Amino acid sequence: MLHDILTIGSGSLVGFVLGLVGGGGSILAVPLLVYVVGVRSAHVAIGTSSVAVALSALSSLAAHARAGNVRWPSATLFASCGVFGAMIGSTIGKQFDGEHLLTAFGALMVVVALAMLRKPKEASAPFRPSISQTASGLVPRLMAFGTGAGLLSGFFGIGGGFLVVPSLVASARLPLLTAIGSSLVSVSAFGLTTAANYALSGLVDWRLVTMFVIGGTVGSLAGGRLAKRLSNEKRALSYIFAAVVATVGVFVVIRSLRG
Repeated sequence: MLHDILTIGSGSLVGFVLGLVGGGGSILAVPLLVYVVGVRSAHVAIGTSSVAVALSALSSLAAHARAGNVRWPSATLFASCGVFGAMIGSTIGKQFDGEHLLTAFGALMVVVALAMLRKPKEASAPFRPSISQTASGLVPRLMAFGTGAGLLSGFFGIGGGFLVVPSLVASARLPLLTAIGSSLVSVSAFGLTTAANYALSGLVDWRLVTMFVIGGTVGSLAGGRLAKRLSNEKRALSYIFAAVVATVGVFVVIRSLRG
């Protein structure tokens, strides 16, 4: 019973953070599963969290698609190449020793926290549709950035939104809001690819997935409501969350190095 409560509670916390500050909250899923829920295998924690991340992203994608914030041609090409990278990355990740993988994951959390402190930049050039005159330059950039983002996402078992959004801005020159909406196509695809790869090796605990998602759904609703009340303080909330992610990242590194 305690195990179930901790799982639902951890899912609620991740969902609450996602609803409150947006992208990045899912990176807390793995350390919560390992150090709070008590999942002994880092690989099972990554495989399980990948399913939850993908389902969360799909839910958000539906909302952004209805609002017209998804540039489907660019998003689809980016995600298609990224799926190939995610498959390779997740295959490599499964071969890593669990403690070493957690050490690398903790270091990534610190990097993500530092990235959160930077104000997102809009595209430096206006968006141009991928017609024949621009496709020759746009397509290779989308393929390269997509493959790289998918590789890292699959290796660490994360959604990778903090990588995908700036990559879409840089490669396709999408406006920031459109890049955020379009990135969810990739985050969903990368999460599903990583989850499928881990599931084939029996590294997904489906019972934990169910409880984690239930908790995440409730938490995201609460976080979303609070976000509306604190809309003017969202940047400050992001700074606070970045500090939390960095602290947890350092803890994960130290804990994993101690064995």
